[in-house]
Amino acid sequence: MSMAARVLVVDDSPTMRGLITAVLQSDPEVDVIGQAGDAMEAREAIKKLNPDVVTLDIEMPNMNGLEFLEKIMRLRPMPVIMVSTLTHRGTNATLAALEIGAFDCVSKPQPGDVRPFADLAEKVKAAARSQRRPVMAPQPVAPPPAVADYRVGRKVVAIGSSTGGVEALIAVLQKFPANCPPTVITQHMPSTFTKSFAERLNRLCAPVVQEATDGARLEIGKIYLAPGGERHLQVVNASAPCCRLLEREPVNGHRPSVDVLFDSVAELAGRNAVGVILTGMGRDGAAGLLKMRHAGARTLGQNEKTSVVYGMPRVAFELGAVEQQLPLNAIGEEILKMTARKEGTD
Repeated sequence: MSMAARVLVVDDSPTMRGLITAVLQSDPEVDVIGQAGDAMEAREAIKKLNPDVVTLDIEMPNMNGLEFLEKIMRLRPMPVIMVSTLTHRGTNATLAALEIGAFDCVSKPQPGDVRPFADLAEKVKAAARSQRRPVMAPQPVAPPPAVADYRVGRKVVAIGSSTGGVEALIAVLQKFPANCPPTVITQHMPSTFTKSFAERLNRLCAPVVQEATDGARLEIGKIYLAPGGERHLQVVNASAPCCRLLEREPVNGHRPSVDVLFDSVAELAGRNAVGVILTGMGRDGAAGLLKMRHAGARTLGQNEKTSVVYGMPRVAFELGAVEQQLPLNAIGEEILKMTARKEGTD
């Protein structure tokens, strides 16, 4: 058996530190090697213990979790899982942490939670296996192609992502022009985060980005993000394509599921679609992307080197679902090449 993932738990609440520790220690493949109550204690513990993974509270005294995360990523990059309250401020801070380079996030328990931190151990183990990547200095974003330079065709774009997807989606969608093809996205994310994430993308990107609503028409220049938690996103109605939010059990352990989205796009659009699978744990989306490719769609996968977790893209590639594997910074431009209207076509 591989060595246990060594974890440092950082939270200003002794009760919360104890709960997180108990949950993690119940997994034989995880070893909590230390605890810290604030950033100063955590800094010393990191130097002394050299953990594989840090769980980090966002709201702490003296130095908050975001400030400390920036220092970690600049000075000693390592996988960090943020622990957040389900408040508006907590949600925005968590999204900022994911952009800075946090591996993933988990929510603090709410009253009535039967299994608090149910998926934390799995995320810790995946984080310990992930590549340690230094945070890149912010790069100026090249302006997306002008409307006059990009002539949108009739294709629909479907994108699936999970762990690491916040950074990845920003990188891809910032390449899109204001008149991008209709684009639907399933990103594994708690329900409290997707509205804020859609708003964040809308501020950062040239097209309109919105949380998908049931019955919303697919339109040029619009990007639709599946709401987290309760329903799956599909596209339906070939004569007037639109979003449908489907109440159904989780698929591959997820709701919304990338496979559900890709399956619907394969059936609706066939060769008039482009499917893209980005960084993420597990295998959700791989079978659906294969279905898209068999239906004639163009398909892309993020490569191993640029994936935070090379799980979903790896499975899709091994199934033969991926037509091209590309580094993250090349995917947005390739989507535009695949969806641009060709000269001499209507």
